[in-house]
Amino acid sequence: MRVDRRLYQNPFIIFLIVLVIPIAGTVFSELIMFDLPGNEVQDLLGFMTVTGLTSSLLSYAFYRLGVLEWFRSLRWAIWMVIALLVLMIFLNVWVIARFTFIQSHYLTLTSVLLVFAGLSALTIGFFASKTMTDRLSKLSEATRSLAGRDFTIRLKISGNDEIAQLAETFNIMARNLQEVEEQKQQLERTRRDLTAWVSHDLRTPLASIRVMIEAMLDGVVDDDETVHRYLDNSRVEIEHLSGLIDDLFELAQLDVGHLQISVQRASIRDLISDTIGGMRLKADQRGIDLQGEVADDVDMILMAPDKIQRVLTNLVDNAIKYADSGVRVTLSAWRAGDDIRIDIHNSGSYIPEDALPRLFESFFRGEGSRKRDDDGARGTGLGLAIARGFIEAHGGRIWATSLPAEGTTFSFSLPQGQPSR
Repeated sequence: MRVDRRLYQNPFIIFLIVLVIPIAGTVFSELIMFDLPGNEVQDLLGFMTVTGLTSSLLSYAFYRLGVLEWFRSLRWAIWMVIALLVLMIFLNVWVIARFTFIQSHYLTLTSVLLVFAGLSALTIGFFASKTMTDRLSKLSEATRSLAGRDFTIRLKISGNDEIAQLAETFNIMARNLQEVEEQKQQLERTRRDLTAWVSHDLRTPLASIRVMIEAMLDGVVDDDETVHRYLDNSRVEIEHLSGLIDDLFELAQLDVGHLQISVQRASIRDLISDTIGGMRLKADQRGIDLQGEVADDVDMILMAPDKIQRVLTNLVDNAIKYADSGVRVTLSAWRAGDDIRIDIHNSGSYIPEDALPRLFESFFRGEGSRKRDDDGARGTGLGLAIARGFIEAHGGRIWATSLPAEGTTFSFSLPQGQPSR
């Protein structure tokens, strides 16, 4: 049978329990240990009922009035509780002894013993309360430090009680706040870097376009060949601006989770073939051997073809851009358990180990990321962050490995279940 927990929280129920249990326990012990006559047991029961009722009513009055809340120090409040407890014990025992002991000698002896026991209890209570309040004081000081934005503050946890649990919770909260603060600072640095990068990437092509147009308008150049070259260069710069704006817009959609992908079964073999075909001319111009390998058991997979095509093109383009002439770039796909894994391996380039974890961060710029291609195009520096967003939107993951003697491999995997959107 289950008992409603609210019964144990009712002050009246608690009051009855506090009154009945001590009386019943004392009467039982008297009957068993001392075998008192019936009339003495009745007298003893009557005295205990009166004194117990009086002390219980007094305790309930303190509870209702909230007397302990009047103190400005928890240490003194606890010490006062112990003092009141000792006083009630003294009064209860003394009153009962006063009406039951025949000889005053025993009453005096009992009083002396009660005073001694009470003072000893107060001493023990003082140091016990000090132990608790000292720990709470440390928690209070740590909280003030935390409020002052010192997120490195930690409490030494001692004991296994509620105060220790509170200290552990405080440490968890401080650790979480420290992580949030570090993320906030990183976001602020990224925001400043983004402003600088975008300003640079906008200013450079705009300045170039302006100079070429002014040269043509002022008649500085008038031969058809130079005018055609200036117009072609302007077209390249405008395409770069358009690509930068598209990348920023797409990255913003990824950051707020508004990216829409159209999932269908499509041939990864065809996507890889199209990617190699589209990048073949650029690879040949750089003297790079571009190859593709697709396992026999990999073809139709669940994906958004346009997004995966963007990822493949971006990764292969990066591999060609940063590879030296004469090396091989290999694009391969195979089944790895329940996933489809795709690797783009560049046998001639190396990325430092400390840069690998940050390659796919938004707006991270590695060494040489701003260099211009032979055709005049510049990367926006956002391609890998967008590629990561596309792969994660499919429920997959993307990563990179690099060894000086073997080169660099960009890998991603696509689960063959319903991708997250």
